[in-house]
Amino acid sequence: MAQPTASLFPNATTTASPTDWVIAHCDGGARGNPGPAGYGALLQNEAGAILAELSEFLGNRTNNYAEYSGLLGCLQWAIDHGHRSLRVVSDSELMVKQIQGKYKVNSPDLRPLWEEARRRIAQLDRFEISHALRHKNKAADQLANDAMDRGTKRQQPSAERAQSAPSKAGSTVTTSPASAPGSSPKRSTAATPNPPMLRGFTRDGTIHLLGGAALPDGIFVKIIPE
Repeated sequence: MAQPTASLFPNATTTASPTDWVIAHCDGGARGNPGPAGYGALLQNEAGAILAELSEFLGNRTNNYAEYSGLLGCLQWAIDHGHRSLRVVSDSELMVKQIQGKYKVNSPDLRPLWEEARRRIAQLDRFEISHALRHKNKAADQLANDAMDRGTKRQQPSAERAQSAPSKAGSTVTTSPASAPGSSPKRSTAATPNPPMLRGFTRDGTIHLLGGAALPDGIFVKIIPE
């Protein structure tokens, strides 16, 4: 279990009580890296009550940009709502260790984000950040994916509903969750000659094409991990 790091401001004086901590689980991602990106965050008090859910689409960005955007979003929310003690949990080891000062920030794209994060942290009385494995950050991960879904105007039906619905032109093509990678999705018999190369990804047994393109009928789909 990941342990919280020591406060970045151990000598700071504050009248806030220990119960004033806000705990923020944040996550960010990009589909394509760079690609459609978004971040999500779940903010709670120490009793576990939800204070806020943040979910924002960022356009075409990198994973690391999205991770930093999630941290900045949590910091700004705390500042705007008068919370002086913030504890952040993230599954981005790079970002966490850069904020802690254990890793250098060499990327010219991340350096301004790191500097802005430090400026916002300085406005708080107490701040901690720790790393957690992805499976312990599920709520923030889902909010980040919701942001990416909204931004790319895609709907992601459940696997059960998609399997029971007939395929239609322009609809999402669904594979069975039990099918091995590389198996063929459901398709009609109307073949499309010489279809162009399409790129996308799979999630929850569903194929999603980048750019909002529709998968032509009557073609075989080869799943290649990238």
